[in-house]
Amino acid sequence: YHRLHSKETRLSKFNQTEIKAMLGSYTKVLFVRDPFHRLIATFLQGMGISSSFSSFIQEVLDSGMHNSSVAWKPQVSLCRPCLIQYDYVVMFGFLRQELGHLLRRAGLPEGSLLPQFTDSQVQWTYRWLSEQMFSELSAQQKKHLSHLYRWDLAAFPFSSSFLSD
Repeated sequence: YHRLHSKETRLSKFNQTEIKAMLGSYTKVLFVRDPFHRLIATFLQGMGISSSFSSFIQEVLDSGMHNSSVAWKPQVSLCRPCLIQYDYVVMFGFLRQELGHLLRRAGLPEGSLLPQFTDSQVQWTYRWLSEQMFSELSAQQKKHLSHLYRWDLAAFPFSSSFLSD
């Protein structure tokens, strides 16, 4: 499919037979992250124009599903895990272990190719930040966020997410 594929070609431009053949020829890896942690990271990176986390969350909620930024759009709507059979789903917090496993499965030496990942070390920081920032939100904002990310929470094991409470 190299003749059909270019950086600008979207999967939706192909027919179902071509899509199935293409996807079958790749190892498909999906990287996922707790949606509330994604919101915190987006806010901390200054991608919202709000001065407070609560105001930023209100911007996210007001933007709706169709006008929302990729930075906070539900992952299920971006990666379509119900349509694409991913070979691996890698969660933030376990990158080193999971990528090491992937490299071993591919027959590659894991130690020499992996950079240092700090995602597992910062998990406690995100837990603390989540507690602090979640407490800034109104009950209605919490409810709407849980609803917005309900499919992400159902599709992936984010059991400790504040949004699944």
